Amino acid sequence: MEDLISYLLQFGHLNQQQIDLIKAKASERNLPKGSYFSEAGKIAKHIGFVTEGVLMICYYNNKGEEIVHHFVDENHFVVDLESFNHGIPSMIYIQAVTDCKLITLSQENFQELSKTIIDWDKIISKVTIKTLLDKVNVVQPKLNTDAKTRYLDFLKNSPNLANRVPLVYIASYLGITATSLSRIRKNIRQFQKGK
Repeated sequence: MEDLISYLLQFGHLNQQQIDLIKAKASERNLPKGSYFSEAGKIAKHIGFVTEGVLMICYYNNKGEEIVHHFVDENHFVVDLESFNHGIPSMIYIQAVTDCKLITLSQENFQELSKTIIDWDKIISKVTIKTLLDKVNVVQPKLNTDAKTRYLDFLKNSPNLANRVPLVYIASYLGITATSLSRIRKNIRQFQKGK
């Protein structure tokens, strides 16, 4: 619970009474590897804060292929915001890549915090903006680069994910096949040995 409070305090002030209310409304949840936090076609009813583990946000394209959009690890919120805020069926899946521990807030409790804590909406707005900017900074370099550069950027920007996420998911995220990624990794290792 302290991880969540520390994170929120980076974005605004909360007094002890407000902190106690957040703790009372939040609950801890274990999500085993392979389990879904939320599913496409269903309305997102919870927002999660990751305290341990990695989740992936994915969807199926029109060919029925699973596409990894991005990963979420420790000290980040995870939710389909559009589904959560507007009560519409989700277009994405949020799945645990590793065993995960989350602190969750139901939509009802989240709304209650919004009504009770004066600066709650300001804090959440700042969190949302930071999350979107982080995502843009990760996605933008992928747009006009070759596969090797995308992989090297991934290693640079997300070094803590490289050894925790199966190659097949990293390949999907990078928009290449697992075979291509294996070849790129092999070439990089050979290049590093030859230095």
